[in-house]
Amino acid sequence: MINMKVNKLLEEKIASYKAGSLIKGRIVNILNEEVIIDIGFKSEGLTPRDDFKGKKENIKIGDEVFVVIESLDPDSNGFIPLSKEKADILLNWEKIEEKFKNDLPIEGTIFKRVKGGYRVDIGVVAFLPSSQTDIVPIKNPNEYVGMVSFFKILKLDSLRKNVVVSRKKYLEEEKERQKIEYLKSLNKNQLISGVVKNIVDYGAFIEIDYGIVGLLHINDMSWGRISHPSQILSIGEKVEVVILDVNLEKQTVSFGLKQKTPNPWDRVEEKYPIGCVVEGKIVNITDYGAFIKLEEGLEGLLHISELSWTGKIKHPSEMLAPGDIIKVKVIDIKKDEEKISFSLKQLEPNPWPEIAKKYPVGSIVTGKVYHITDYGAFVELEKGIDGLLHISNIAGDSIKHPSEVLRKGQKIEVMILEMDPENRKISLGMKQLDDHLKNKKEEKNESDNS
Repeated sequence: MINMKVNKLLEEKIASYKAGSLIKGRIVNILNEEVIIDIGFKSEGLTPRDDFKGKKENIKIGDEVFVVIESLDPDSNGFIPLSKEKADILLNWEKIEEKFKNDLPIEGTIFKRVKGGYRVDIGVVAFLPSSQTDIVPIKNPNEYVGMVSFFKILKLDSLRKNVVVSRKKYLEEEKERQKIEYLKSLNKNQLISGVVKNIVDYGAFIEIDYGIVGLLHINDMSWGRISHPSQILSIGEKVEVVILDVNLEKQTVSFGLKQKTPNPWDRVEEKYPIGCVVEGKIVNITDYGAFIKLEEGLEGLLHISELSWTGKIKHPSEMLAPGDIIKVKVIDIKKDEEKISFSLKQLEPNPWPEIAKKYPVGSIVTGKVYHITDYGAFVELEKGIDGLLHISNIAGDSIKHPSEVLRKGQKIEVMILEMDPENRKISLGMKQLDDHLKNKKEEKNESDNS
């Protein structure tokens, strides 16, 4: 009676079997290429050992597995054809569809190399094209077999149950994610090490972790004056820089080098107060003066007007040369504008108060004509002291050019008409001598008559 019930249940179970059914079986034997599975049917089933993917070395007799019946017709050896691979697809398909729908990575194991790529166990067997295996060129294809990694699902065919995955896309996205996280971790004024990748006229490009390349502008390289970044850096050089700015949207970083040291202008008023005498090196000469370097990043101007109290200097190079070390006096500081002014002449007393006493207005002196212009002549009264004899003060209104009356090198008598010590100007006159002599003569006649 019991046997009849068992046979009836077995018959009902067998009757429910059909091609495509998902059933559970038990491994009864493991061959080189196939695995024999008892599915409770009249005949035992057979599935390729490769269907077990990376787990095929770990399977053992007695393990229970899900399989799909390929056909109820036994093969030539009497085995029912089964598919462990199709069973895995059915069991894992929902999970895979969810990953694909939400563009999420899925973990898997590369277990076999095939034509054009690899087979990957992601719960089902997926195809990994060689071109999607890595972000770097493949040198040894076999080294990827057995690798556990994450993958992104590129294609999913629900009808054919085919899956194509990409490890390369996952690595690229992961690298991008890590790059963003790394950028978020960077802070302004943070010190960071990098390598100089390229140098251009306006700065240098520095590469830090995750392949991030930022600009170190030439203006942020040194507190001092440089004409080209190559004066400080070279390609391939390791350098420590300061983070000035991080732009997450553009994924860019700005660096500074000079910011590693204090700005010398911050303490300029304390270190070089107005009135003090300092020593510096001439680093540049222009038509209007010379630039003097006190220390790295701290330069000031010695204007041509501050070279001499009395000398007739047409160009600073008459007195100075690049590289000269000289002493000067600090006469002005504009900290906000990063400007400092020097004087050379103020190291000596101003002679003009004495000059004004020596040449009072109305006095008559002898001088030498050293330069003639359309508007008059310059007359040297003594070395370094000269005055202007304007054309209107040479003679009457009859002359059209000073050269009609004067010649260079000629010694003449002139009268001091105006004395301006503050602006170092002296105005001279010749025609006024006639009036002076006439007045003197009249004064003498009046004296004689009296």
